[in-house]
Amino acid sequence: MKFATYKNGSRDGVLMLVSRDLTQTIAVADIAPTLQYALDNWQAVCEPLKHRYELLNEGMLQGDPFKQTRCEAPLPRAYQWADGSAYVNHVELVRRARGAEMPDSFWTDPLMYQGGSDDFIGPHDDIILPAEEWGIDFEGEVAVVTDDVPMGCSEVTAAKRIRLIMLVNDVSLRGLIPGELAKGFGFFQSKPATSFSPVAVTPDELGSAWAHCKVNLPLHSVYNGTLFGKPHAGTDMTFNFAQLIAHAAKSRNLGAGTIIGSGTVSNKQGTDFGADVKAGGVGYSCIAEIRMIETIRDGKPYTPFMQFGDKIRMEMFDEQGHSIFGAIDQQVKPLN
Repeated sequence: MKFATYKNGSRDGVLMLVSRDLTQTIAVADIAPTLQYALDNWQAVCEPLKHRYELLNEGMLQGDPFKQTRCEAPLPRAYQWADGSAYVNHVELVRRARGAEMPDSFWTDPLMYQGGSDDFIGPHDDIILPAEEWGIDFEGEVAVVTDDVPMGCSEVTAAKRIRLIMLVNDVSLRGLIPGELAKGFGFFQSKPATSFSPVAVTPDELGSAWAHCKVNLPLHSVYNGTLFGKPHAGTDMTFNFAQLIAHAAKSRNLGAGTIIGSGTVSNKQGTDFGADVKAGGVGYSCIAEIRMIETIRDGKPYTPFMQFGDKIRMEMFDEQGHSIFGAIDQQVKPLN
């Protein structure tokens, strides 16, 4: 199934079923008024929603044209948003660029931070921030949404609790990160509101591309109209989503509607530095990564971070070239 949340003036929007080809949509308030309600009552509503979804795809129900610009994040607010760093190549580059050794434990124990989940940005809404001097960056990621997950669960149990998959733009303020991390208490001001794709899909919608709890497809990022990156989300993912969920649940229960992010999708590309798209590589999912490579290779970075007016678009396509989740398509604008 494919779900979206339309804006309707309320905090949590209204749940919509979206056809597989992203052309038609219908409200399903009689079954589940919001996506959080559906997740809270998954066993009761799953089959009725699936039946309605099949009728929509078969043309047996009259839907309306699906408009991505009307969408909130699938979950406009969530009880929990925890973002991992499953692509250790990305972490290794960050540390190498500043001359820091990477602990061996990073390959066996995932990094994860708890983000703000009360104020997500709609997939076609502007990224509004007070200052461009803070080093505004996009980060292309994949995320899953869970059912209830018990504390101390195994990876096998964690895998069975994955209900939905979506894309992420985890906006970062690179200029604020060093000062916050130096305090030894993690991210806060440097991680503003996050964006998610218009559509969240059940794992079966990905077919064979969903394997080993990974999404095995490229994630495309188009920056100011030019392809910036298309790294493969299933390649170089050191920790899969079952491992990330089990890590998050080590000492706490996770409630239905918990979002777990993969961290920035990053491929090693068979070289020490990787290669941008213009050089025949798969490129990157954030500006920081190309700046790190420039620092390692040339001694200093020269690609600037985002400025007011810059645009970022993120999308993932199936093997036939069809958009799966719709597009995150945003522009950075000043607060005032």
